[in-house]
Amino acid sequence: MNSIEIGTTNAGNLVALPLKMANRHGLVTGSTGTGKTTTMQALAENFSRAGVSVFCADIKGDLSGIAARGDDASPLAARMAAMGRQFAADRFPVAYWDLFGDHGLPIHTSVQEMGAELLARMLKLNDAQEGALAIAFKKCEDEKSWMLTLDDLRWTLHDMLESREEVCRQYGNITAASITTIQRNLLALESQGGAFLFGEPRFDILDFIRNDAAGRGTINLLHADRLIENPKLYATFLLWLLTELFRVLPEVGDLNRPKLVFFFDEAHLLFTDAPKQLIQQIERLVRLVRSKGVGVFFVTQSPADIPDTVLAQLGSRIQHALRAYTQKDQRMVRAAAQAFRENRGVDVKAEITKLAVGEALISVLDEAGIPTKVEKVLIIPPSAQVGPISDMERRAIMDGSTDGSEVSIHAKEMRQRYGAKLAEQVAVHQFMNRMRQQRGLPIVKTASDWKEGDFRQFMPDFSSSYPPAPRRATWRGLFGWSAALASSVFLLWVLV
Repeated sequence: MNSIEIGTTNAGNLVALPLKMANRHGLVTGSTGTGKTTTMQALAENFSRAGVSVFCADIKGDLSGIAARGDDASPLAARMAAMGRQFAADRFPVAYWDLFGDHGLPIHTSVQEMGAELLARMLKLNDAQEGALAIAFKKCEDEKSWMLTLDDLRWTLHDMLESREEVCRQYGNITAASITTIQRNLLALESQGGAFLFGEPRFDILDFIRNDAAGRGTINLLHADRLIENPKLYATFLLWLLTELFRVLPEVGDLNRPKLVFFFDEAHLLFTDAPKQLIQQIERLVRLVRSKGVGVFFVTQSPADIPDTVLAQLGSRIQHALRAYTQKDQRMVRAAAQAFRENRGVDVKAEITKLAVGEALISVLDEAGIPTKVEKVLIIPPSAQVGPISDMERRAIMDGSTDGSEVSIHAKEMRQRYGAKLAEQVAVHQFMNRMRQQRGLPIVKTASDWKEGDFRQFMPDFSSSYPPAPRRATWRGLFGWSAALASSVFLLWVLV
């Protein structure tokens, strides 16, 4: 499979994205209810068929049906027949994730590994407050007292406040107002569930990239209906995942197919009120992660939601209908129309407001990396179930109790690795030793790590190789010498 089939034109011509161009990124846009989620599911299924792992944020829970077989009698099957294609119901390997651990396996990291910049974005800090937070991270690094949870950060800030003069002399000026603002925002973040992100065991981003026995890529679904209630936490969390992919994956250049395709749904949340430095960081990350074998597809309502510097990095465009009710909407339509390579047979500006559900204007990169002319296309529908599965079905898939396949065995392994909640002392010990190992420091053992005889390394050596100590005089010896001296003195006195 060398291409991802997207849809067909009115003339019956197939529009497909060459698989080797999937790491040149893409954009899926359209108003609410025009079919963006269904298009995202269809793309995810085709990437999975091609052996490419996928990550999607499932905001409404609709994508969970990818794990269940489609219905041959559904309207989508009828639409497939109307397109002159055979509908083949199918299902795909799925891994469910959930930051809160309710509808999927939890994803954890540490405050220290998240970093000051992304955490400041989560906490909505200004420049002065972000500087104070960066000093807290530097202080913990110097003292080797790394922070695992938000409570650790809170205690660090408390210590900085108590010894503020010393901290100012060593690291630079910080104000009590900045520290108290960070502490107040920490409370707000905790109330929105941000504390669930930090803990042990730490999530390994490479667990996103896995194929089943048939060679199909795993579709990783992040259950985000609760997470989306805090837009900053949602957007920063997904940005952290993308950053982890860039940090961990090796440089591979251009592959015949990407290792992972990352769908960033509701992408406008990432850029809303984002400072210039963050936008530059995102643009640089999107540009460089391509060489790690990762393709990123931003999903949002309008191309205007994406900054121009990032938009320029997105090679493929799928535009569903836009509704132009206001002057602002009309400007968005004009901007969307100008983003496509011109096709004299398609009036983009007129068509973009008249597209039916499931129709889209599409331009992709060809084999040479050149954008194709825009085409009006009917999207090929998904072959798996469209819509959510039941909680019972989800739980069975997560527990690996559906069958004895390799997918189920892997699900059990993931459950054992991430599903168990560690005791606080064990979690802290694991985290501290991981930090020490990353910095080339020896690990610290706990009582459970000691083996019989380990105490000997701390005992002094009493071997015979040492010279014998001088003999100390005993009380008997002292008494004998005293008696002899007294006798001599008495004899001398008698003779005299």
